[in-house]
Amino acid sequence: MADISSEDRERIKLLTLISSSKHEFDKLSLEQLARLEELLKKKDYSHDKKADKSKTKFLKRINVRIYELTEGKGIWG
Repeated sequence: MADISSEDRERIKLLTLISSSKHEFDKLSLEQLARLEELLKKKDYSHDKKADKSKTKFLKRINVRIYELTEGKGIWG
């Protein structure tokens, strides 16, 4: 079995946290979101089409949340 890097552990920890509850994603700080985005971008899922598609969707969701936190939610609401 391959060794798990510290970045893999951190990515898994953040993904586990937000998958435990629908509201946990909204509780992440800007720094946590930026770090999760960075970790996901580094991870290569090209061998798994479904996982790669999920990664793309999740990166979009992270970008929207970062925008909400930095620019405010008042634009659409």
